[in-house]
Parts: sequence; C-alpha cells; structure tokens
Amino acid sequence: MGKRAGGRRTGPKCIAIIGPFASGKTTLLEAILARTGAIARQNSISSGSTVSDFSPEARAHAMSVEATFATTEFMGESMTFVDCPGSVEFAFETEPVLAASDIAIVVAEPDEKKIPALQLIMRKLDELGVPRMLFLNKMDKAEGGVRETLKLLQPTSSSPLLLRQIPLRKNGIVIGSIDLALERAYIYREHAESEIADIPGDEKAREIEARFSMLETLADHDDALMEQLLEEIEPPKDTIFDDLAADLRDGKVTPVLIGSAEKGNGVLRLLKAIRHDAPDVEVTRRRLGAPDDGQMIAQVMKTIHTPHGGKLSVARILSGTVADGAELFLPGGASAKVSGLYRMFGKDQTKQPSAESGETVALGKLDNVRTGQTLTSARSGLEPLVVLDPPPPVFSFSMRPKERKDDVRMSAAIQRLSEEDPSLSLRHRQDSSETVLSGHGEMHLRVSVERLEGKYQIAVDARAPAVPYRETIRKGVQQRGRHKKQSGGHGQFGDVVLDIKPLPRGTGFQFSDTITGGVVPKTYIQSVETGIRDYLRNGPLGFPVVDVAVNLSDGSYHTVDSSDMAFQMAAKLAMKEGMVACSPVLLEPIMKVEIFTPSDATARITGIVPQHRGQILGYNPRPDWPGWDVVEATMPQAEIGSLIVDLRSATAGVASYQANFDHMAELTGRLADDVMSANGKAA
Repeated sequence: MGKRAGGRRTGPKCIAIIGPFASGKTTLLEAILARTGAIARQNSISSGSTVSDFSPEARAHAMSVEATFATTEFMGESMTFVDCPGSVEFAFETEPVLAASDIAIVVAEPDEKKIPALQLIMRKLDELGVPRMLFLNKMDKAEGGVRETLKLLQPTSSSPLLLRQIPLRKNGIVIGSIDLALERAYIYREHAESEIADIPGDEKAREIEARFSMLETLADHDDALMEQLLEEIEPPKDTIFDDLAADLRDGKVTPVLIGSAEKGNGVLRLLKAIRHDAPDVEVTRRRLGAPDDGQMIAQVMKTIHTPHGGKLSVARILSGTVADGAELFLPGGASAKVSGLYRMFGKDQTKQPSAESGETVALGKLDNVRTGQTLTSARSGLEPLVVLDPPPPVFSFSMRPKERKDDVRMSAAIQRLSEEDPSLSLRHRQDSSETVLSGHGEMHLRVSVERLEGKYQIAVDARAPAVPYRETIRKGVQQRGRHKKQSGGHGQFGDVVLDIKPLPRGTGFQFSDTITGGVVPKTYIQSVETGIRDYLRNGPLGFPVVDVAVNLSDGSYHTVDSSDMAFQMAAKLAMKEGMVACSPVLLEPIMKVEIFTPSDATARITGIVPQHRGQILGYNPRPDWPGWDVVEATMPQAEIGSLIVDLRSATAGVASYQANFDHMAELTGRLADDVMSANGKAA
C-alpha cells in the first residue's frame, strides 16, 4: 500500500482507458503492463497476442469489441485497468465500467477527424461525473505544436485541458518531454524508462511560458497560489502537485500528458500521475451515492460467460470485504452466493480467497445478477447505484438457426449474449414470426453472430428483418359470397352479401351489419366477421389489409345445412372476389427520423437522406450540444435498415438516429412490384 501527502493511505484503484476508435488504448494498456512488469514485453495488436483484445472477434477485426480487465501493481499499489472499446457501436460497454472507476484515461491523438468521437466520450464522463486525464498519444508522429493541438481539442472538454508536459524536439522530431510541475526533462528510450535530463537552454523560455500558463489555471481555484504568482513568488512544488490532484478530483481541470504508447514513451509519468492524483475508492463511492454504513457494497461492471468456468460478474468492491462463499443481496432481498472469486488479467483469472474495498474482481456463478446491479451484504439489499439506459438500437438482424433443432439453443445463447452486452435487444415479431436482434450498428451485430457461431457453435442465417407492409383499397364494391356443398347427410350452406369500402388512413378495420328479417340469423353474424378477419390477414397483394369497412347487408341460410363454418367460408369467398375489384394498393410504413450529426457533416447528411427516399423536414442546432445538429426527416422503414452505415461513413463513425412510426403511405410502380414479387405475388 502506498501513501499520499499527509500520510493518507491509498487502496486499490480502477482506471478506465477510453478514447476514439484506433487512438491507441489497447496499445497503451500493453505498454502499462510491460512497464509494471506484469508481462515480459509489450506486444502489438498486429501480433494478435495482446493481453486485451483476446477474443477471436477482437483479433479478427483488429479492434476492441468489449471491455477487458487487467490488474497489475505499480510502486506497491494495486491498479486494475479496463480497456474500453472505442467504436461508438460498442460504447455502451463503457457505461457500467466508467460509473465504478476512479478515473478515466482518455487516449486522444492530434487528429481533427476524431474530435466528434472525443466529444461523445467527454460528454459521457461529464454525465457520470468521472475525473479524467488526457493522454495525448502518437506524439512521435505529430506534425503540429502541442498547444495548437490542445486548442483544437478544447471544445470537446467542459473543463480546461491543462498541459502538464510539453514535447522536447530535436531536428523537428519529438525525443522526449518536459514536465512542467517538476521542471525536468525526460529523454525517451524506446520500451524503457526515460532518461532524466536538464532542460536545454534553448527550451527554457518555452518551458517557463507553458509552466506559467499551467499555474495560472490552477490559481483560478487557489487564492494563495494566485497571490504568489502576482507577487512573483515561486510556489512550492508540493502545493502545485496538491492543486493538480485536487482540481482533477473535483473535475475543475483535465490534465494532459503526452507520449507514444507504441514505443512505451511517457507511460511511467502517466502511471505516477495516476498514483498520486487519481481519487480513491472512497471518493468514487461518495460520487455514486453509496451509503457509508460498514456494509460490503459491490457494483457489477461486466458479465462474462466463460466456456468452462461458467458465469462471472466482474465487480468493483466499493466498501467492505467479500470472501468466496459469501451471500450477497440484491434489491428486494433476492440473494446470490459467490462461488469463486478471481483477479482478472485479460482472458486469465487467478483465484483468490477474498477481495477488499477498492479491488476489481470477478465473482463466480451469480446466476441472477446482471450488469449494472449493486450487491451488498445487507439483507435488505440496496437500490442500484447505476441506472443503465441503452440508447435506441439503429440496426437489426432477423435471426434463424440453419438447423431447426438449434432453435432452443439459439434463444438460450442470445440470452447469454444479452447478459454480456445489455445494449443488445431481442424480440419476437408475431406478424412475421421473426426473431429480431437489434443493436448499435452493423459491426455490433456481426460480432454477435460471430460469437453465436464460434463460441456457441450455432450456425445462423442473419438477414434484414421483414418490413411490415400492409395493403388497402381505393374504392368500394358489393359482393355476394355463397358456400354450398352436399356430400351425403348434412351439407354446408352459407350465403352473404358484403358491402366493402375504404376507410381513412389509420382507421383500421370496421365491421357492421344491416340484416333485416333474419335472412342471416344472429348466431351466424359473428361467424361472418370471423371469416372476414381471417381473410384480411392476407389480402390480394399478399399482405394484411387495413383501413377497410365491411357491412353485412344481405344473405340467406338453410335450416339444416347452415353452420358457423359455412358462413365463415361464404364471407371469405365474398372477400376474395370483392377485394380484387376494390383497386387494392400496397402501403409501406413511413418513419419520423431524427439524425444527430456534427454540424460540419450536416450538408453530407442532407444529401444522404434523399438517397434513402427520405424527405428533409428541417434541421436545427442540437440542444446543449455545441457543434452538433439534429436533422429531421421522414423516411420509409424499408430504407432505414442500412441508414446507419451511410451516416457513420459520412461522420467518422459518430452520427446516430432515432426513428418512430409516423404513418402508412401508398407504394406504387416498380418498387411495389419488387415487394410483391419478393413476397411470392405476381406484380
């Protein structure tokens, strides 16, 4: 255990590593593990042997597709690092992780194209109140100045980006850094500890200017420091470090450190900053609003179904101690018994007898526990400290096992996938008899399919879900339907006259009767309606019929041969013959769509909408989102399936949308012919 200023002891920490896609998060974790001695050497993503990104899906796509955990030690302190996915499609993985983490290390790079993605991440940190440092990666490849880069990135952050280091260059190449708090230079050595050096004379003026800028920002929250600066008194280094730590924990600044994860440069300074400045679990517990009553409290960050060890619930211990075999309680008093307790290191787990406050561990076989839930040793349970609210899905697959015998296995496997990834949603559509899996992008669902086929050995067909087309009529008709059959003994006889007419869009179906004189007995009128409704499930164009009124106006019956079934058949015959003469027309669902996009991509988005047969209704600034717009449009549901792919392609992967049913509209011409042909009906 380490110590802080004032002798305060520090416990195990949990640090989330987040950032835009391909910013270098997994590489940074690998560099950290190498520098702390947890692994013998730093491996590259291309080698397929990093501690994180160990799943077949992550390695196949060379990207993080889930949060992965690795615990190591640095200067006697335990630290669990969580490598979070960078793609917006897997972003929901980070929410339960961030909520229970002490600090987030935001990995960024000097790349203007990734600013919108960085803004999404910073907003989420603001929502959750998580302190953060920014690690400006790939400085060895940067062309512009670091302060110009910070001006570019500052709009993404609600707190000032506070430069703690500046690059040290030789012949235009970054060879090290100057620490503004320590006033010391560090010469980089690839995959080794930097060499401490004096600040070169020709860099001294630049260092003094940058350091004063850092101190000015800190002085905004420290009156004593402000007085020292005004009186040109050199503040003690301890004061500077204490202010850096306090302002970070209070969210008043976002310290910025620089380096190159690929070469292991700047990693040691980052680790020391984490060790000294990151809040302890007590601060995190208070941020989450957990009671300080001496009970054991654990927050579940991730659910994992392992091939051989069963279900693991990765949890942060916020207070108390949990031991193997302990009984833990959920809200409402439901309980679960811990069966195995493990320290996580990528795909590997090491069993341990217990875990103390601050540790991040996997709890075995808590079958009724879900990601985001709060566990406690108190029998009364504890209301969840974290409320998970997945964003609306934007992409869907209709799922069907290639082998019918795998139907039940597929449902069970998808249920497990949904436990591991709560942003997946599964529903069964009665109208099309489809099992529909929805998520946050094509890659998100493609990875889910790969897991079904790889991890669970279930081959599936995944295709676009059916569009709920309907049909209606343009004009009315009167039609008689007679069903008569004689085959020895009692025959069958039913005779009806139906008045069929269209209704306004959205009205649905209406049935009435104007029978007089008992020509159709009351006992059979319900049978006529049943026959009509049965026919309307599949009209002349092959789709359910809507917005139609049918009136039973006449008919006849036989005292012996008439029956419930005979009148149902007569009604179906009348509908079948009459509907063809009513000028049937196909209807398609039209959705109201709101597209969320960075403002500099709005013009591209308004060009994409018409390509999907959409109609622009207008666009406005997105409320409380500087630099973003909301584009409103209507669009056929048939065109929305691939919309997210085009939106993300036009916005460096950050645009999203939400859609709700608006109305049904007629579909005619070649598009209607294609729909009917695909449905097995002649155009």
